[in-house]
Amino acid sequence: MKQTIIMKLLAGVAGLGIALGAVSAHASPEKDRQELIKYYTDKYPDIKVEDYVYGALAFDADSKAQYEAIMEFPPYDSEIDKGRKMWETPFKNGKTYANCLPNGGQHIAGNYPLFDEAKGKVVTLHDAINDCRTANGEAAYKVNDMKTMGLLTAYMRTLSDGMMMNIKVETPKAMAAYEDGKKTFFSRKGQLNFACASCHVQNAGLRLRSELISPAVGHAVHWPVFRGGDTLVTLQQRYQGCFKQVRAVPPPQGGTTMNNLEYFHSALSNGLPLKASVFRK
Repeated sequence: MKQTIIMKLLAGVAGLGIALGAVSAHASPEKDRQELIKYYTDKYPDIKVEDYVYGALAFDADSKAQYEAIMEFPPYDSEIDKGRKMWETPFKNGKTYANCLPNGGQHIAGNYPLFDEAKGKVVTLHDAINDCRTANGEAAYKVNDMKTMGLLTAYMRTLSDGMMMNIKVETPKAMAAYEDGKKTFFSRKGQLNFACASCHVQNAGLRLRSELISPAVGHAVHWPVFRGGDTLVTLQQRYQGCFKQVRAVPPPQGGTTMNNLEYFHSALSNGLPLKASVFRK
C-alpha cells in the first residue's frame, strides 16, 4: 500500500517541471510569491488565499472545524506557560529578553528570518534569542532543544500573533541567500528523488495516505506547532523530518542551508498573518 502511494506521488513528480514553472529562476521574491499563489488558485479556485494560514486544513472543512474546536481549549496551554515563565525570568544581570530584542519582543516574529548585512548571513528568530542570551552573559540554547529554545520560541511567537509576515530581501547578498534557499526547496534529493516542491507545490491538496498535503504558501506563519497534544515541533525540525522521509541526509538545524531554506520559505507567506503555536495532528 505504501509503495502504491509513493508511486502515485512519483507520477505527480514526473510533471513537476510544469509546476516549477510557477516560480521563475532568479525572479523577485514578490514575483515568486504571486506566481505560486496563481498556481494554487488556478488549481483550487474555491479556496481563499487567506485560508492558506490553516495549511492542509484549508482543503478539508471537517478537519478545520475540529481544529477550531480544539483551539478553544488548547491541550498545550501549560507548555506555552512554561515558555512565558522563561521569557519573563531575568538573566543573572537582571535584564530580560524584552530588554534586548526590538520592540520588547512584541510584533517582531514576522520579520524573521532576516538577512543581517553586518554578519553576512540569514538570522532566524532562534539566532536573535541566542544573541540576546550571549549578550547578557548567558549560554546559548541548542536550536533543536524543545524544552528550552522550543518552548521559549513557542511563547515568543504568540506575542506576534496577527502580525503580517514581512520578510525583506533587499540587497544582493540577501538575494543570494534567498536563491540558495529556493534552490534547496526545488532540488530533488534522497533515494526517493523528491523536492520540497514535489509535495507542497505539485501535490498540494492531494492525500498522502490519510493526510492532505499542505501548500507552501502559508506554511511559515503557524510554526512551531503542537502535534497530537503537547509535542512541540519547530519549522526546521519539520524540515529535518522531510529530509529523512525522502531518505536524504538532513543538513543541521541552524546551519546555513536550513536558515536559507527558512528565509525563502517564509517569504512565500508575506502578507499573511501569524498564527503561531497551534494544534496539528
